[in-house]
Amino acid sequence: MAVELNLSLQQPDARHRVHLPRHRVMRWLRAALEGPAEITVRIVDAEEGQALNREYRQRDYATNVLTFDYQHEPVVVADLVLCAPVVEREAAEMGLPVADHYAHLLVHGALHAQGHDHEEDDEAEAMESREREILRGLGLHDPYPVG
Repeated sequence: MAVELNLSLQQPDARHRVHLPRHRVMRWLRAALEGPAEITVRIVDAEEGQALNREYRQRDYATNVLTFDYQHEPVVVADLVLCAPVVEREAAEMGLPVADHYAHLLVHGALHAQGHDHEEDDEAEAMESREREILRGLGLHDPYPVG
C-alpha cells in the first residue's frame, strides 16, 4: 500500500518541469517516506536559493536542496526547496540525467524531513546507506560511489 502523501509541487520556472512530472515526484518521495506526509516541493532559481540558504543556514551560496521540517509525527510536514541551476550543474558534473539527480535530492530531503541527519559520521553512514537502498529500489544510481 502506498504511503499517504499530500504534495504541493511548485515550479515557477517551466524549464525543469520535464524532469519533474508529478507522478515521478510522488513515486520518489513515497519511496523515502516511512509514514504519511504533507510536503511542498519548490523549485527555485539561484538567487532565491542563495537567499534562503543565507537566511536559514548562514551560508551565502545556492545549495542543491534545503529541507524545512516542521513536524515528524504523526504526519511529516516539510518544505523541500531545490535550486534548479545547482541541480542541473551537479547532474552534468556527475554525468547523470537531471531527473535522476532530482530523484536523489528529493529522497535525501525526505529523509531529513523525517529526522535523519548526516552531521556525525555514524549518522552519515546510516543515512547514506538508506539513500542507496531507496535509489536502488527505484532503479537509480548509487549517489555515493566509492573511489
